[in-house]
Amino acid sequence: MEDPRSRREALYAALEKLPPNVLGEIVGGELYVSPRPAFPHARAASLLGSELTGPFDRGRGGPGGWLLLDAPELHLGQDIVVPDITGWRRQRMPEMPQVAAFTLAPDWVCEVLSPSTAALDRARKMAVYAREGVGHLWLVDPVLQTLEVYRREHGGWFVLGTHVGEARVRAEPFEALELELGALWAR
Repeated sequence: MEDPRSRREALYAALEKLPPNVLGEIVGGELYVSPRPAFPHARAASLLGSELTGPFDRGRGGPGGWLLLDAPELHLGQDIVVPDITGWRRQRMPEMPQVAAFTLAPDWVCEVLSPSTAALDRARKMAVYAREGVGHLWLVDPVLQTLEVYRREHGGWFVLGTHVGEARVRAEPFEALELELGALWAR
C-alpha cells in the first residue's frame, strides 16, 4: 500500500514539472491540469479584480479592510488550489506574508468558470473551500453571464443569489459597491 505522504510528494513533484502554459491543482489526492484561461475567463477575472481592489484592498472610494490577490497558490490541508481571485480580511491577514503559497484559507474566493474547469470548481473545490472555512464564494460564468453568490453556513454553501446579464449587483461580502455585471462580459 502506498504511503499517503509519498503520494502527496509525488503529486507535488508532478505539479512543479508542469509547463507554464497550464495550471495544476491537487484536489482530493488527484492532480488536475487545465489550460490557461481563455479570453472571456481572463477578462472577467481581471475586470472583477480591478473593480474590487480600489475600494476594498486600497480603501479608495470604499471601506478598505481587505487584502485581494489574483490566482494565489493555496495549500489547504492536503489540497493545492489556485482560485482566480481571493480575499482575506485584514483582521486575519494584516499584511501579506513573503511566501510562495498561502496556508491561511481566504475569507472570500471567486472562481471564474471555464468549460474545462467548471466541474472541478463546482464540486471538488467548493467542498475544499467549505471544509477550510472560507466564508464567501462567488462563481462567475462569462459564457452564461452569471454571478452566483454563496455564504458558508453550517459547514455548507447557502445560495444568496444568482445574478444574470447586465444586472447591477450588491453582493456579500462586497455589498458596499454596486457591480455592473455587464462590464465583466464586455468584449
